[in-house]
Amino acid sequence: MKRNEIVSLIAVALIILFSYTAFAKLIDMGEFERQLAGQELPSWSKAPLVWLIPAAELLLCVLLIIPATRLPGLYGSALLMALFTGYTGLVVGYFERTPCSCGGVLRSMGFEVHLVFNLFFLTLSILGIYRFHSQNKFAVTQKT
Repeated sequence: MKRNEIVSLIAVALIILFSYTAFAKLIDMGEFERQLAGQELPSWSKAPLVWLIPAAELLLCVLLIIPATRLPGLYGSALLMALFTGYTGLVVGYFERTPCSCGGVLRSMGFEVHLVFNLFFLTLSILGIYRFHSQNKFAVTQKT
């Protein structure tokens, strides 16, 4: 499999994840808002996050779809997944039980499973960044 095909497959997996979770949140915005209200977050941050999280997920989908913006989309995916993973890690190891504010079937996962799930997609994002850079490095060396 070619290097750019691997990056494209990673982008597709991230697009599926982010579009699914964003639309699940937007379709049931009231439930997402209630779940977010129960999170261990500063109270001032909860109202903006109701819109910022799905908007960020959809923006990342757009960036990942367009080949010219795929690298910023991969970096943004890694950042968002690092934030989600870090928070989930705090829930597993430090916070008391909090409701999952994830969309769709993801909210039915236990937090330990969710942590592994997030780590997988974080790793996938980082792998996509690595492969993107290595394919461009490979292309430059092939031209010379």
